[in-house]
Amino acid sequence: MASTGSTASPLFLREDEIRRGIELLYFGYSHMTRAIDADLGKQGLGRAHHRALYFIARQPDLIVSELLSLLAITKQSLGRVLNDLIERGLVETRPGNRDRRQKQLRLTAEGSRMEAALFEALRTKMAAAYVQAGQGSVSGFWQVLEGLIPPEDRTMVFGLRG
Repeated sequence: MASTGSTASPLFLREDEIRRGIELLYFGYSHMTRAIDADLGKQGLGRAHHRALYFIARQPDLIVSELLSLLAITKQSLGRVLNDLIERGLVETRPGNRDRRQKQLRLTAEGSRMEAALFEALRTKMAAAYVQAGQGSVSGFWQVLEGLIPPEDRTMVFGLRG
């Protein structure tokens, strides 16, 4: 994809520049996730299922309430997604270590294989974009995205780095 200008205007806070950033973020995410939509669709799954698989893979033994916070969706929506994933043998639950009433989530071997395949498709797209942009641009991109995360959520999000 050819860039229509790799340098932001010095007037980067003007409406046109902000709109361009929003549009690029929207279309970039949309095109990246299309790389996995067909595979998810073949399984009868959607993007919500993928997000759950992704975050459970990043934090094995994640507690349901923590996943709920990460995904910022309703308990009812998460319940449907988790039930699908558990019924398909992709996710397993067990009682919490500290509180037996909590449910810890972990991918099964099949869930790990599926998440790894989906990640590989996304990794390929993201890596190609990173190579095209260069290291300095990647760092700047991360800074912009981190700036979109409210300060009270940053600890939770940055905790995913392991």
